[in-house]
Amino acid sequence: MQEDIENRSLTLIINTSKLTARTLAAAFMKFLRYSKGKLQAHQQVKPQGKQTVKKLIAQNQGVEQAELADRDEAKAFDRYARQYGVDYAIKKGVSEDGKPRYILFFKGRDRSAIHQAMAAYSVGWARQQKQARSAAEPALDPVRESPAKKVERIRQKGMER
Repeated sequence: MQEDIENRSLTLIINTSKLTARTLAAAFMKFLRYSKGKLQAHQQVKPQGKQTVKKLIAQNQGVEQAELADRDEAKAFDRYARQYGVDYAIKKGVSEDGKPRYILFFKGRDRSAIHQAMAAYSVGWARQQKQARSAAEPALDPVRESPAKKVERIRQKGMER
């Protein structure tokens, strides 16, 4: 009787281990099929927003270019381009005089969106420059006094006479 119980328990252990290995192999095969389908679906999706020049050209939609002044302008433009949903790439190069230059590549069909993004960027840039200028004006001319002080000085002179 003891031997029969040992034999049955050993059979159960062997069958369970085989079942586990088979189940594991089946699960692994299902995962591979699933990931292969996801990879194919991912490769078929066209990239959007900021991307490499190579990916932008590979879409065969006519690439145009514009030049940006410096790195700060490229970063600032990046925010507006994302806001307007433009597909673009920024490439850093060196100009003839040795200074770094930034070239903006974008699709031909995105021309109107690029113009809107550039207009929004220029309005933001002008607003920023105006704020910086107004903040720097008192520091630039320390001799200039505020209108309140002038009025006070005139009143004092009038009282003395």
